[in-house]
Amino acid sequence: MQVVSETTAGVLDELLAALPDGVVVTGAEAVEKYRHDWSRDSSAGTPAAVVRAENAEQVQAAVRWAAAHRVPVVPRGAGSGLSGGSSAVDGGIVVSLERMRAVEIDSLCQVAVVEPGAFNKDVKVAAAAEGLWYPPDPSSFEICSIGGNVATNAGGLCCVKYGVTTDYVLGLDVVLADGTLVSLGGKRIKDVAGLSLTKLFVGSEGTLGIVTRAILRLVPAQGARSTMVATFPTVRAAAEAVVAIRTTMRPCLLELMDQATVNAVEDFRPSGLDRTAGALLIGQSDAPGEVRSGEIAAIRAACEAAGAAECFVTDDAEDGELFVQARRVAFNALEVRGSLLLEDVGVPIPLLPDLLGEIVAISAEHDVEIPTVAHAGDGNTHPVIVYDSHDVDAERRARTAFAQVMAAAIALGGTITGEHGVGRAKAAALPDQLGPDVMALTRRIKDALDPDGILNPGAVLGG
Repeated sequence: MQVVSETTAGVLDELLAALPDGVVVTGAEAVEKYRHDWSRDSSAGTPAAVVRAENAEQVQAAVRWAAAHRVPVVPRGAGSGLSGGSSAVDGGIVVSLERMRAVEIDSLCQVAVVEPGAFNKDVKVAAAAEGLWYPPDPSSFEICSIGGNVATNAGGLCCVKYGVTTDYVLGLDVVLADGTLVSLGGKRIKDVAGLSLTKLFVGSEGTLGIVTRAILRLVPAQGARSTMVATFPTVRAAAEAVVAIRTTMRPCLLELMDQATVNAVEDFRPSGLDRTAGALLIGQSDAPGEVRSGEIAAIRAACEAAGAAECFVTDDAEDGELFVQARRVAFNALEVRGSLLLEDVGVPIPLLPDLLGEIVAISAEHDVEIPTVAHAGDGNTHPVIVYDSHDVDAERRARTAFAQVMAAAIALGGTITGEHGVGRAKAAALPDQLGPDVMALTRRIKDALDPDGILNPGAVLGG
């Protein structure tokens, strides 16, 4: 349904009156900071106001106002998203959850009760103080918010063994499109009463409701880790090692970097990585005791059998973390090289070599640079298209390659997004993956919960 904006001065005065001083900002300079997420989506609009909510009641007040006047509402966490999922809409409002950052640990129930603006790192630190751990581990864990993690069902480096955000969400408080606040789930580990509504909102990217509190499952602190780093002559050889490893093992981390990424990282933050390697594979095991040594030895053997030129193994936590940090800064390293189009495509693990081969072919066909990193143990890759935004032809080739990478993943039975979300950047490709029947079902759910289409219009389902 078409959203009709009615953000006249008088209507905005009504919003300002409904909330405490300082919560709503309308100045051009202040509003500008809330237009884009990290993807720098070129289609982002200019909101009429930003509501920097301090509690759930203020979120409700803002949504009720928006519902009454049919004004678009874009929820926003830390703004670290990579698919344009929190891009502002012209004449709408942005509801920022950045001020809602409380974290409470219930060590007996082994859960964290968290407001959406809290960073992933905040939860990890608070849990660690109680001898517990929150496993979901995006590369941006220090700056990404729990609300955004829930909205996109974020993954990360540890997910090959420990799962993604949805595996740790036990309960949610959600403000619906009419301003109603519902509480779903709770601190219970097992609960099958009624429809699985909690899971419906995880990954919905703010199109069905706005999360104002999450109850997250915690686990005992992670044990000691051993690290193996292997270099390969080609990306395909590294991917074939991943397939062999995952046939019999589930390491706690299995990450891939191609040569272009390795060199970008070395230029950005020298880490002693082998610039000549066609690809680098980082594997870790946190299995207990001697089992860990055996698992690392098996990972190394699989790499050597796949043609690894060199394998390095260490039980030293600091040495291992240096390699992991080099992997984490990949996006930052690539950002200084030009404008980026950020992919997040995945396939079943046995087809990972084929997907990486397709990406190399697309790069050559369109003469664009596509450095690739991957949560390889999940079959989830991040090809990053680097281009000069001031060169019209370069941007055209980059955007063509962007679409073809998604098409290649779909053709291999994969997905256009493993963890970043559809947002606005990938909405046009979603029907190709889901097909008409699933798209129609998705729209029916959206229409049922948001009949006026005010929640994050343009995200996921497109315009």
